[in-house]
Amino acid sequence: MAKPKVFVTRIIPDEGLAMVQHATDAEIWPGELPPPYEVLLEKVRGRDAVLTLLTDKVDVGMMDAAGPSLKVISQMAVGYDNIDVAAATARRLPVGYTPGVLTETTADFAWTLLMAAARRVVEGDAYTRQGRWKTWGPTLLMGPDVNGATLGIVGLGRIGTAMARRAAGFDMCVLYYDPDRHPAQEQALGVKYADFETLLSQSDFVTLHTPLNGQTRHLVGAAQLRLMKRSAILINTARGPLVDPEALYQALKGGVIAYGALDVTEPEPIEMTSPLLTLPNLIIVPHIASASLQTRNKMATMAVANLLAGLQGERLPFCVNPQVYG
Repeated sequence: MAKPKVFVTRIIPDEGLAMVQHATDAEIWPGELPPPYEVLLEKVRGRDAVLTLLTDKVDVGMMDAAGPSLKVISQMAVGYDNIDVAAATARRLPVGYTPGVLTETTADFAWTLLMAAARRVVEGDAYTRQGRWKTWGPTLLMGPDVNGATLGIVGLGRIGTAMARRAAGFDMCVLYYDPDRHPAQEQALGVKYADFETLLSQSDFVTLHTPLNGQTRHLVGAAQLRLMKRSAILINTARGPLVDPEALYQALKGGVIAYGALDVTEPEPIEMTSPLLTLPNLIIVPHIASASLQTRNKMATMAVANLLAGLQGERLPFCVNPQVYG
């Protein structure tokens, strides 16, 4: 019996890769970069399933190119703003994703960025490598305390909640803003609700953990940055377009806020001509918040489990649009 035909848009971690290669007739895109859109349209033609990443444009054109044989779209990511979910639902195509598994790993990394920015770790490493370390200095590379500071969490979902738990170990005062209040979380975590403007003005550290949509695009722009303390540090491990990059550049260059740390940028990857790359008070890393061995392997196996369930006509274990089963 012929195996189902699948296209996987990038080489995924070994555990998931072995699963998909064993169970399907899979073509794996071998490049480090994602397949260009025109190539993607060609590769998905006549496939029974596709396994995608955030870097792939999964729109009506791609679904049309795949044709009626397409049974499932499975994404190896918790986010899915690159997928036209409404178009998939209209075709009764289930869309899979990988929620939950990266919560703790991403929170670990957001905390890493917070600590690295506060204690100027990246600057200190560069200072040493440049041969500038001549002696112990009483004012050298000073940064703010984390212990006892105020942390502002924008979005009290899974990752925001995990950040609040970490903050408790540093005796931080934790404020949160979310479109929906969470009284049970307030009591359990000891966090306080604040409106967005109050959170920005009172926090020593602001960390973003909200989805990207029409309401949150450039959620942090020039006006919001001006509300923050001049000593404040902004951390973004959610989505690049939550922050207006031009406004962030001006704020960091002009001392409106003290420091920034980004795992995500707009655009992504960041252009090498971006003025943000000239700033010493900004850490930028290449979207690696979930990049632990355990987490990325688990994401891959979850994505493949979704894909195989869809191929077998079964309900996806982790489905973005469960209404397709109504």
